[in-house]
Amino acid sequence: MQSMSDYYSAIQLRSDRWSALREASVALTRAGKAKGSEAQIKKINTLFDSLAPIEAYWAFPGVQAFDHIRRQFEHQNYQDAAYAIQRVARGLATGAYRRRHVPLERGTETDDHEDEAIQSLEARALAKPYFEVMIVDDVNEHQERWLKSNFARMRRMEDPFHYETVVVPSLQDALIGVLFNHNIQAIVVRPGLIMESKIELSILTRYLNRAGGINMIEALSPEDYGPELCRLIARVRPELDAYLVTDRSVEDIAGLDLGICRRVFYNQEDFLELHLNILRGVQARNKTPFFTALVEYSKQPTGVFHAMPISRGKSISRSHWIQDMGAFYGPNIFLAETSATSGGLDSLLEPHGPIKEAQELASRAFGSKQTYFATNGTSTCNKIVVQALVRPGDIVLVDRDCHKSHHYGMVLAGAQVVYLDSYPLNEYSMYGAVPLREIKHQLLQLKAAGKLDRVRMLLLTNCTFDGIVYNVERMMEECLAIKPDLVFLWDEAWFAFARFGPTYRQRTAMNAANTLRERLRTEDHAAAYAAQQEELKDADEEVLLSTRLLPPPGSRVRVYATQSTHKTLTSLRQGSMIHVNDQDFKGEVEASFHEAYMTHTSTSPNYQIIASLDVGRRQVELEGFEFVQRQVEAAMAMRRAISTHPLLKKYFKVLAAGDMIPEAYRESGVTSYYDPEQGWTDIWDCWEKDEFVLDATRVTLAVGGTGWDGDTFKTDILMDKYGIQINKTSRNTVLFMTNIGTTRSSVAYLIEVLVEIAKELDELLDDASMMEKRGFEKRVSNLMHDLPPLPDFSRFHDAFRTDQVTSEGDIRSAFFLSYDEKNCDYLELDGSIKEAMESGDDVVSASFIIPYPPGFPILVPGQVVSKEILSFMRALDVSEIHGYRDDLGLRVFTQKALKQQARTNAARLKLNDARHK
Repeated sequence: MQSMSDYYSAIQLRSDRWSALREASVALTRAGKAKGSEAQIKKINTLFDSLAPIEAYWAFPGVQAFDHIRRQFEHQNYQDAAYAIQRVARGLATGAYRRRHVPLERGTETDDHEDEAIQSLEARALAKPYFEVMIVDDVNEHQERWLKSNFARMRRMEDPFHYETVVVPSLQDALIGVLFNHNIQAIVVRPGLIMESKIELSILTRYLNRAGGINMIEALSPEDYGPELCRLIARVRPELDAYLVTDRSVEDIAGLDLGICRRVFYNQEDFLELHLNILRGVQARNKTPFFTALVEYSKQPTGVFHAMPISRGKSISRSHWIQDMGAFYGPNIFLAETSATSGGLDSLLEPHGPIKEAQELASRAFGSKQTYFATNGTSTCNKIVVQALVRPGDIVLVDRDCHKSHHYGMVLAGAQVVYLDSYPLNEYSMYGAVPLREIKHQLLQLKAAGKLDRVRMLLLTNCTFDGIVYNVERMMEECLAIKPDLVFLWDEAWFAFARFGPTYRQRTAMNAANTLRERLRTEDHAAAYAAQQEELKDADEEVLLSTRLLPPPGSRVRVYATQSTHKTLTSLRQGSMIHVNDQDFKGEVEASFHEAYMTHTSTSPNYQIIASLDVGRRQVELEGFEFVQRQVEAAMAMRRAISTHPLLKKYFKVLAAGDMIPEAYRESGVTSYYDPEQGWTDIWDCWEKDEFVLDATRVTLAVGGTGWDGDTFKTDILMDKYGIQINKTSRNTVLFMTNIGTTRSSVAYLIEVLVEIAKELDELLDDASMMEKRGFEKRVSNLMHDLPPLPDFSRFHDAFRTDQVTSEGDIRSAFFLSYDEKNCDYLELDGSIKEAMESGDDVVSASFIIPYPPGFPILVPGQVVSKEILSFMRALDVSEIHGYRDDLGLRVFTQKALKQQARTNAARLKLNDARHK
C-alpha cells in the first residue's frame, strides 16, 4: 500500500483508499478463517485508520455511517461490512450519491442502472444537481444530528437543487474542508466554532498551507473567529457563499470585512431562511442567461426569412445528399442557429440583454471589472486590446516570444516596439520568460532618454506555452514604481483555469490587479513608499535594479488579460474572453475599446460559441475548483509515474522547475514538485515568492534519449502509432498538457505507451550491432548536447529607429515597406546571405520568420539578421518555417530601399522635432 507521502491530493488518496478497502474486504469474506486472514484484517484496520480523519469532511457516507461500518468490521460482521464498503466505493466512483440515497444495509439493493456514470446525458440533465453545505460549529453528536435534521426538514419537492450537510468544529477544519471537499458550495458559520483542528495528518496540514500559508493569530478573540473565517475562505475559494450566525450587535458587524458572507443572521438562525438563501446563492451561479435564452428561442415556431438557410435545419432536412450532417450533429444545434438579435436573444456588438448579463456574470467569476466575449479566438482579443490602447508612436515593451497576433497588433497600431528577451534554455531549445530585471532596465533606459511619457504598455505571456508563470503582482508593482500609469496586457491564453485553483489564482492578472488596488489605498503602503523614496534618493540604476521597488500610492492600476477559454475550460473552439481591470477604462478607454471591438468582431458571431462561454462560466463557478484540482492531480501523477519508473528513466526525463527556471529566479530553492525520496513538495511557498514558477499541469518530457527529435516523436510515434495528440515540441522535447477533461485513465494509457516504447528501444539496442549502437548514441548526442544556442533579438535597422539611445523600432513602416516588391530581394541561407553579411552590409528581414517549433518570430520586419540568428536558422530541422521560402530563401530589404527609408525616417523625425519645439 502506498504511503500518504506518495499522494499529492487527499481526494486521490481517499478514492484509492476506498478502492483498496473494497478489495481487501471482499478478499477477507472469500477467505473466511483461512490462513492469511490476520494479515488481511490488519491491512483493513490500517485502511480504516487512514480514512477516519478524512471522512470528517464529507457528507457521504458521513462520519456516523463510516463509524458504523467500522464497528461492523470490529464485531466480525465481515459480510455486512464488506457489502457497505462496496456500496460506498461504488457510490463514490459512479457519483450515484449525488442524485439519490445510497443504502448501505444488505437487502436494500437498488438497480445499478440508476448509477449516474452509465446514464445518458439527457437523463442526467433532468436530475437535481447535488452539493454539500458545511456547518462550522463545535457541537456534540446529539447537537450535530439536531442541526442536520433541521436542514433536512426544510427540503421541498420544488427545490431546484439537493444538498446534504457536513459539520466541522473549527476554523482550521473549515479551511481544510473547503480545500478538500469539492462538493461544498456554501458554509454556515455558527458562533460556537473553535480555532484549531483536532486532526493531525500531514496531507491535511498541506491543505491548510494552501490556504495561503496562514498563521493563525493567537490574539484573535473567539468572537472574531466567524468573520475571520469568511475572509480566509474568500482568499482560497471566493466563488462560495457564506452565512454568518452571530450574537454580536449590528454595529459591531457593520464595519467588518466579511469576505464571501452573503448574509448575517443574528442570535439564532432561521433554518427556512438559511435554506432559501443557500439555494438562491447557488442559483445565482447556476444561472446562464444567454444559453437559457438560446434554448428557449430554439423551441419557438418561427418563419425564417433571413440570410441563413441552415437556420432551423431547413436546408439539411430538405436535402437528399447531406442528411448525414443532420444525423451527426442532431437537431438542436440547427434549431438554435440564427442571426436574429431579437426574440429574446441579443447582439454581441451592442449587448443589452442576455449576452450583457452573461458577460457580467463572467466578470464576477474571473474577478474583472468588465469582461467581453469573443468568438474568433484570442488572436482577435489581442488585436482589440492593442488597437484600443496603443496609438501610433506609442512605445510598447513586448515579450519577443509572444504569440504572433501581438506582433501583427503592433503593426496595425503603429507602435514603436521594444522587444524583450526571455532567458534561454539552450539544452532544450526553448525560451523561458522575461526577467523582471530586463524589463526594469529597459524602462529606466527610456526614462533616462526622456521617453517615459511615450511608454504606453507592457505585454507579456502568462503562462507561456511551456508553463512558465510570472510573479504577476511583483512585476506590475515594480514597473509601476518606474511608470505609474503603465498599462499591462497579460496574454493568459493558456491560463483561464488558474482562477479556480487557490495556488494558481494568486498569479493571475485579475487577482493581482485587485490585490494591488487594495494595497495602494492603505496607509501602510504610503508610509513604506515614502521611506523607500528617502532611502533611494540619488540611487543609480544598479541599485534600482537590485531593489524591490514600491509604486507610488497614486499609481493607476491598468490591467487587461486575454483568455482562450476554449483552450483550458469548457467552450467551443475560438471561444475567448477579454478581462479588464483598468481604473481609467471608463474615462479614457471605453470609447476606443468599443471601436476596436467593432473593428475586429464579426457582425455574425456564432451563438453556439457564446452559449458555450456562458455555460463554461457556470461550470467553473460551481465545479471549477474540483476540475482544476483533478487536473493538477493527473499531471502530478504523470510526473511521479515517469520519474520513478526504472525503464522510463533510461530514455525520458520529466523537466522539473530546476530544469526550466534558473536558480536566480527561484528564491524558494524548490527544484522539483516531486522527489522519489521525500515525496511531494508543498508548492505554495514557491508560488508565493519566486520570480517564475512552473505550471505543473504542463508536463515537458525530454525525449532526446530515444534518438528521435521532438517532431518525429510527436508525429511518427505518438500520433501515427498510438493516437496520442500533442501540439508542442522542441528539438528534443514534447509537451503533454493536461486539462479539466484529463482522466486518470488517460494518464495510465500514456504511461503504458511510454513503457512500450522504452521496451521496444531496449529490444532494438539489445539486438543492434556495434555500428548501429554508435549511430544511436550519435543521434542522442546530437539531440541532447550538440544544440545551437538560442539567439536574442538583434536590433532594428537604423532606418526604422528614432535614435541610437534606446532600442524601440517602427515595425509598421518596415511591414508596409515590403509590400512593394522592388524594395525586396531573396537571399539564400547557405550562399548569398553570408556573402552580403561579410561585405559589411546589414541584412534586414522584410517579413516575419516564424519556425514551428518554437512558434514565435525569430525575425520581424525591419530586424537586422545577426550571425547568431543565421546559425540558428541553419541548425533548424523543423517542417515549417512561416515566411521563409525553400525555393528562394529569406526575404530581405534591398540596400536601396533601406537608404530611401532612412532618408524618409530622418525627415519625419526632423518634422516631429520641429512640431514639438
